[in-house]
Amino acid sequence: MKNIIDILNLHDGEDDREKTIENVKKNIEFKGANLWILACAILVASVGLNVNSTAVIIGAMLISPLMGPIVGAGFALGIYDFLLLKKSLINLLNATLVSLTVSTLYFYLSPFKDVQSELLARTSPNIYDILIAFFGGVVGVIAVTRSEKGNPIPGVAIATALMPPLCTAGYGIATAQWAFFLGAFYLYCINCVFIGIATFLIIKYLNYPAAKQINDKIQGRVKFIIACLILIMLIPSSYLAYSLYREQQFKKNINLFIENEFTFKGYTVVYKKTDFNSKKKNLELAFLSKRFDSTELSILREKIKLNKYLKGTTLLIRQDSTDRFNTLKGDILNQIKSSENEMNNKDIKIMQLEKELTQNKFDNKKLLKETRILFPEINSLSVIKSTLVTQKDSSITITAVIYDDNKNISTSDKERFRNWLNERLAVKDVELFKKQ
Repeated sequence: MKNIIDILNLHDGEDDREKTIENVKKNIEFKGANLWILACAILVASVGLNVNSTAVIIGAMLISPLMGPIVGAGFALGIYDFLLLKKSLINLLNATLVSLTVSTLYFYLSPFKDVQSELLARTSPNIYDILIAFFGGVVGVIAVTRSEKGNPIPGVAIATALMPPLCTAGYGIATAQWAFFLGAFYLYCINCVFIGIATFLIIKYLNYPAAKQINDKIQGRVKFIIACLILIMLIPSSYLAYSLYREQQFKKNINLFIENEFTFKGYTVVYKKTDFNSKKKNLELAFLSKRFDSTELSILREKIKLNKYLKGTTLLIRQDSTDRFNTLKGDILNQIKSSENEMNNKDIKIMQLEKELTQNKFDNKKLLKETRILFPEINSLSVIKSTLVTQKDSSITITAVIYDDNKNISTSDKERFRNWLNERLAVKDVELFKKQ
């Protein structure tokens, strides 16, 4: 028994008590360097939450000086130094207001206001956060009272996480999302209260001397206030923890229900939506090809009622009637056929246009070579299709041949040249024009 007491003895390695209290008092005040460090830590934490960077948030928690006045308040209660308690609470209030102001200003000016997972993680505190704050506070105050501080202090700063909830509360104010503000600020209050209570209990356990003698009535009042604070923080967080447990069980049993009733039977779920809150629980599903009749749906709803975690859940399976499905299928096929017809008509028009372009296109170079064999005096020629508009608003299409010769060809040769071109070009409307 004595060995166990020696093992659990906190007096071994304890620092001088006067020195410890002096160090606690120094860390309470927020002015000069401490205030600058606090403001910068808040900005770093806000940026970390904004960009969803866990590493940046951890860095902000490590440089934060917010633990000072909280531990100071716990010490003050433990030694009944109400002047120190008042000073600690005032400094904690000032630090809280500065932190909220800086974080609110940052998120108000920031162009990125999307809700990130790191922000959401600070909006729903529960009893587990109380356990973290309390035991983190125990480790923190034990480290403060040691002559060799060691590594616990940075770990406590990360575990208890005072900065992120304050920054999230500032985000709630900046974006007028009051549920975010209330949830995050409640988490911050949980951390402050239970770190302070842990400090009070350890100081009482170590038998630190009271700053002044007080009567049993005042001691009783202090204990009553502490008990009230514990209840105020414990009851809502316990309810939130229970709600979280129920939601997790609901999701777990929904997945099991889908696997057992649908997936294992080869039905492909293409859509799933769940809704869990205090007023209603819904499960909405849709399947690739399986269609359920009224009897099958009744059996599924009965199975849901038999599950205590799914009881009261409304099952809705999205499915259309067979006739409607066939009609939709016919509409789709008709649309595809109509599209194919449109494509065929477009292809025909394109072919016609290509044919017309081919007909209107002449190989002038090749035609000139052939022409010079029969009519050596022709130096150049160009063949084009041309449309002439008459005074009566009618149009005539002709094949115009523009040529140049060394000497004027005779009328008979010109007529022979025109006839040859009509045969060669497979037209009947060749008109000759001499280049001037």
